[in-house]
Amino acid sequence: MHKLQNKILTIIACVLWGSAFVGGKLGFGYTTPIHLSGIRFTLAGLLLIPLLFYQKIDWKAHLKEWRYLLLFGFIQSFVQYGLFFVGLNMVDASISAIIIGGGPLFIALMAHFTLPDDKLTFRKTFAIILGMVGIVFVSVTSGSRLSLNTVFYVGVIILILSNLVGATTNIIVAKNRNRVNPIVLTAAANLTGGIMLYIASIFLEDWTLQIYPTKFYLIWIWLAIIPAAGFSIWYSLLKDPEVKVSELNIWKFLTPVSGVILSWIILPNEEPNISSILGIIIISIALITLQWQPQKRKG
Repeated sequence: MHKLQNKILTIIACVLWGSAFVGGKLGFGYTTPIHLSGIRFTLAGLLLIPLLFYQKIDWKAHLKEWRYLLLFGFIQSFVQYGLFFVGLNMVDASISAIIIGGGPLFIALMAHFTLPDDKLTFRKTFAIILGMVGIVFVSVTSGSRLSLNTVFYVGVIILILSNLVGATTNIIVAKNRNRVNPIVLTAAANLTGGIMLYIASIFLEDWTLQIYPTKFYLIWIWLAIIPAAGFSIWYSLLKDPEVKVSELNIWKFLTPVSGVILSWIILPNEEPNISSILGIIIISIALITLQWQPQKRKG
């Protein structure tokens, strides 16, 4: 029963992250990408503050690491997710989900060059090559379908850059895993990065303060709940001694899959096609190959 509960929570977290692509697209109908990203992460950071008190985390003791928290917030929330929302605004949500879903492939590649105990193996190399083929395939075929739209390819490049920055943040966390409580780090990164994005949107985008329809506020709250709830669930699972990190991460292939399926179901201008279906299959196989840890036979 306990294992079943963990699996259900894992699926919920992955589907939550996958729904961000649809939520972002819906939010763009009301405001600009950087502005939406800014208010999203600011609210996400605020939502995590009660969790700090609930878990009795000594957040005041972490303030001595304010430089690290500020830098991490800048890299993760401001740069990575700023790029993500700008790229998402240029590319179909389903295609964006496939590209961003290949993030673990970039992490594995970068870890090889920066972490001495996380080198590439034949299996990892095969998974990375397969995943890159999937990303290139879905980008090229979708681009031709869109009549070689330059904006589309710029968006793809921006999403790939977001993946690279995301890989960097994972390496930073790996090298500083005992430096700051993960929930404190997530809350601080969301709040500080969100404020930075909001300030940047004032100078870079054309939007005005206004009273939005109720639907927008529901989208905004949902987009904020995704990182707050998703990371909280994930970190609680990692604390469980019965949960193996390698087995847990296998489920992350559900994020691009759920993002694509939700895009097809909810967004009116997106529908299944051969290239996107093949792309998500290729990248899902690559992610499973990358994260699968075969159990050694005893005896």
